[in-house]
Amino acid sequence: MSLFPELNAKFAERFSGKLTVNPVFREETTWAIDPSILVPLLTALRDEEDFDFLVDVSGVDNFGQEPRFEMVYELFSYKTLKNLRVKTWVSEDHLEVPTVSHLWRTADWHERETYDMMGIHFAGHPDLRRILMWDGYPYYPLRKDFPLEGKVSDLPDLAFSNVAPLEGGPFVTSPADLSADREPRARPTEI
Repeated sequence: MSLFPELNAKFAERFSGKLTVNPVFREETTWAIDPSILVPLLTALRDEEDFDFLVDVSGVDNFGQEPRFEMVYELFSYKTLKNLRVKTWVSEDHLEVPTVSHLWRTADWHERETYDMMGIHFAGHPDLRRILMWDGYPYYPLRKDFPLEGKVSDLPDLAFSNVAPLEGGPFVTSPADLSADREPRARPTEI
């Protein structure tokens, strides 16, 4: 079953061999595309099919696989009230995709956040710089190889310089039978 049979057929034919329509999952349609058609495809979806809102751009780290990174674009049409997800992949050897900030203004900050947290570059972005971490920070915190406790920093004036202790922290839970007992806020605190 497909949510957009005509749309799927039209774009699968136009971008023959570079677009795959994934099976519908939980009433959501996802297209997997070759990175080379990213901008032409998204431009056509915006201009011809009324996908006028870019809800989100995000990166997924599939550590241990190649290509390692997955780029996900969530589109919405206010005219038809439909969602479409477009995915493409980025190799660890070439961490770059073209920007879509010229198509939707919302892409500006989404792409900056993905760059800051995952290290994926957006070619042609007008202001690609870190948005959450400080300039000069050498790591990408949402990559799966980034340790949970963090890394030692050479910049003690900007952040703590040692790794964060995990034991006894607010999000460390003790084993229990009921999930409510494991919830850190449910545990009594000492005064």
